[in-house]
Amino acid sequence: MRGIVNTPCSHCPLRDVAIFKQQQKRELQLIESLRGDQIVRPMGAVLIAEGAAQTALYTLFAGWAFRYKTLTDGRRQILNFLLPGDFIGLQQKVADGATHGVEALTEVWLCPFPRDAVWELHRQAPELGYDITWLAAHEESLVDNNLLSVGRRSAKERLATLLMLLFKRAAALLPPEQRQRVPFPLTQQHMADALGLSLAHTHRTLRELERLGLHHIEDGLLSLPNPRALARVADVWGDGVPPERPLI
Repeated sequence: MRGIVNTPCSHCPLRDVAIFKQQQKRELQLIESLRGDQIVRPMGAVLIAEGAAQTALYTLFAGWAFRYKTLTDGRRQILNFLLPGDFIGLQQKVADGATHGVEALTEVWLCPFPRDAVWELHRQAPELGYDITWLAAHEESLVDNNLLSVGRRSAKERLATLLMLLFKRAAALLPPEQRQRVPFPLTQQHMADALGLSLAHTHRTLRELERLGLHHIEDGLLSLPNPRALARVADVWGDGVPPERPLI
C-alpha cells in the first residue's frame, strides 16, 4: 500500500469490485473534485476523536477501522467495524461534535473530504445525495444488528453472528477464488468490546465454536468450514451477503 499515491477516482481499484455499483463519469468527476489527497494512518491511530469538532469525512480506501464510544472509566463499546468502501464521519454532521470515536484496526488509507462535501453532493448530484443517505442507513442497520446481539443473543449466537457477517463483508471485497479465507484483524478484545462480553467468556466461546468446526482463525485469516451450521447458530435473518452498494 505504501506505493499508492492519490489514485484517481476513475482508476480506483475498489470500483472494479462487483459489490460497488457503477457511477457515471460526471459523478466521478464531482467526487474527485471534492476529495483531498489520500492519507495513510498506522494501526491504532485515532481517526476521529470522541467530541472532536469539524473533522473531515473519509472514504476508507484500504484497511479496517471501527467506531466506538467510551465511558469515563475507560470501558469501551465498539459500535461497528469499518471495511474498505465505508464512509466515515457522517454522524458528526447532525451533532456539535463527534458522537463517537473511530480507530484504525490496521494500517488504513483514507480518501478525505471537507465537511461541506455532503451538501455539495446533494446540491450538484442528487443521485449521490441519495447514495450518502443509503450509506448512513446501511451503517445504522449494522449497529441495529449489533444491538440485537448485545441485548438478546447468547454469547455463542453473538460470536457466530459477528464471525459470519464480517466474513461475508470481507469476502465480498475479494475475487471469488480468494473467498475461502478472508482477512480478519480483530483480536479477542475487539470482539469482546463489540459484543458486551468479558475477554474470558469470549475466549471460551470462540474455542467452543472452533471445536464444533464452525470457524478457524489463523495468521489473521478467518475461514468458515461449515457456514450453514454457523448461520443456524447465529440465527440471523437472510444469508448475510451484503447488497450492492454505492462508493463515494
